[in-house]
Amino acid sequence: MSEQEEQAEQIDEQFYRRADAIIQLANEQLKDSERGKVCASVMFASARFTAWVNACDAQSSELMAGHRDQAIAYFVEQYRLMVEHHIDDYIANFDKYMGGTGSQH
Repeated sequence: MSEQEEQAEQIDEQFYRRADAIIQLANEQLKDSERGKVCASVMFASARFTAWVNACDAQSSELMAGHRDQAIAYFVEQYRLMVEHHIDDYIANFDKYMGGTGSQH
């Protein structure tokens, strides 16, 4: 079984609904902001939320600091895999997804 297949099995049934809700919010923000600015805000929010989740799982600041590099490596790798997957998907389906406008997700 490939790494992506293993990850797909671990995704709970609400995973895509949560992701779609965040994408919908980002698309709504495009009415008042540029794509790059919305993207930067989404990445910032994700990083901040990730740090909070990591802190919730730690029993102390010292333990969190001790696992800092491992946590960062894990989250960066997961993000890299997701970005690679979606960029490859957009390359393969560019005309279908973009429809000549490129205005929203």
